[in-house]
Amino acid sequence: MESNEVEGVRNNVFGTLRVAEAAIKTRVVTVVLISTDKAVRPTNVMGATKRVAELILQALHQKVSMGRLVESGVVPLFCMVRFGNVLGSSGSVIPLFREQIASGGSVTVTHPKVTRYFMSIPEAAQLVIQAGALAEGGDVFVLDMGKPVRILDLAKQMIHLSGLEVRDDENPSGDVGIEFSGLRPGEKLYEELLIGDNPIGTAHSRIMRAKEEMIPWVKLEGILNDIESSMNVLDAEKVRDIVLRVAKGLHKSPEEHIDGLKV
Repeated sequence: MESNEVEGVRNNVFGTLRVAEAAIKTRVVTVVLISTDKAVRPTNVMGATKRVAELILQALHQKVSMGRLVESGVVPLFCMVRFGNVLGSSGSVIPLFREQIASGGSVTVTHPKVTRYFMSIPEAAQLVIQAGALAEGGDVFVLDMGKPVRILDLAKQMIHLSGLEVRDDENPSGDVGIEFSGLRPGEKLYEELLIGDNPIGTAHSRIMRAKEEMIPWVKLEGILNDIESSMNVLDAEKVRDIVLRVAKGLHKSPEEHIDGLKV
């Protein structure tokens, strides 16, 4: 996604918008957005698009709650659930490490201090469904992911569980080495689940509700139009710039203008 910003924004931002619009039109009861810890103070396009997707659902909930749908008693409950990595899912580091160990090569870790949150597929699925049941509209739910795991420790554990030894300075005759490839552009040493330190408990012990700032739809709609115009002329640099600035909250400064639009 970092090398194809326009399509990433088209999918994550405008895909979310189209789904939300369809949900309003067809009077869907609840819409749950699967978000990510990378949406918190994002440093890359993926995280920024997820944060903008959150802002879309928050703004649309406010809009429909104040609009004509209230009269009919049908107000779709939009909510979003943030969590970290899901063990064994597509793109997870676990299958990659398993493949690298099986091939007899070195295991690749980006940085010796990098940490990530992990959750199993059943855990994630159950908590997402339960969060949807707790939705009141515009909610940003954060799941209790436990303690973050150091990826280097995870790599060593997987090597040992494979019946092999880590090859390093202390054990040069070991079976599998560990190489550090360096953090990728926009990648963080550690992830956060909250923008502010203000989680509120819910009826579920592992689900918290975050109080995050939002952008009213009347302002966000103009920003989205500006992003879409830049996408239509394939101005990837401008698309990236706007999305990152909005996701980081830079729209809040009175001096900030996004393509001439004061927000």
